[in-house]
Amino acid sequence: MIVTFDLFSALTDSRAGASAAFAGIAAERGWSLTGEELYDVWDRHNKQAQRTARADRWVSFRALSRHALAAAYAELGLGADPYADLNRVQDVASWPLWPDVADGVRAVAQRARVGILSNVDDDLAAATRAYRLVEPDLVLTSQRLGAYKPHPEIYQRAREHAGELVHVAASARDVRGALDAGIATVRLVRPGHRLDPAGPVPDVEVSDARDLPAALDRLG
Repeated sequence: MIVTFDLFSALTDSRAGASAAFAGIAAERGWSLTGEELYDVWDRHNKQAQRTARADRWVSFRALSRHALAAAYAELGLGADPYADLNRVQDVASWPLWPDVADGVRAVAQRARVGILSNVDDDLAAATRAYRLVEPDLVLTSQRLGAYKPHPEIYQRAREHAGELVHVAASARDVRGALDAGIATVRLVRPGHRLDPAGPVPDVEVSDARDLPAALDRLG
């Protein structure tokens, strides 16, 4: 069995990690916005950029992130250089894993091969704390597969590369994308993420990664 995990929702608390960087930037510049407020606007533009990215014309995750940060600063009326700020905001090596992740992924690895399926560049994936918990050959990035979630191509190409797999997703768009692509999906509930009320519902849902082995048993 092969089990892939979403990197920046299921495994990594990306909002906490990037918000801390934004908070430092805001404090230095006297901005009244919180780190979380800055992150949420940037994240919205990031997701929009990924939704509209074309599978036949590759643009790196880092480039999309820069464009999204520029759009966020423009929306908020902030005169700042997104190119200078991005490396500081996207210091993924400092972004924390959710507390249950290390034990949960290791438990899954006792019975399955484990990897990552994520909208990210290869170098950023390798810099994360989650990278050391999975098999490098199964780190299936948008750069490697040439597509972004929630486009069906990324899920189809992941299956072509790795074979049949189970995907552990947290965000609504990832749950829906994987299920629409016919991939068995376990939803790992994370703060701030809710299912799309108009979308499909996974057969199995857990609120702690350490419960994933039992969830995989339920999937059969």
